[in-house]
Amino acid sequence: MKQDKYTRSAKGQPCQVRIPGVCRETPEHDTTVLAHLNGGGMGGKHSSIHGAYACAECHTWLDGGYIKEGRVKTVRDLWHLEAVIRTQQIMIKEGVLKI
Repeated sequence: MKQDKYTRSAKGQPCQVRIPGVCRETPEHDTTVLAHLNGGGMGGKHSSIHGAYACAECHTWLDGGYIKEGRVKTVRDLWHLEAVIRTQQIMIKEGVLKI
């Protein structure tokens, strides 16, 4: 699957999700990916501009780990949205996302 420029921009970035007690971001940021917002429809995803730079552990948490921790979906969604905003700010600063 071909990655778009937003997805590719995650490489080497620090995690912006930052779930307390979950985030295990390494100094090399070698596990960072773009975590798309949930709710894009059956088998779909939101646009990549609605994604957050996430380390592997935070990405797993967003994809269902929050349930095992006893968190509700609204908490997950809020933390993810906050991370999307931080990610968009980085993308704008670096010229990946133009407004």
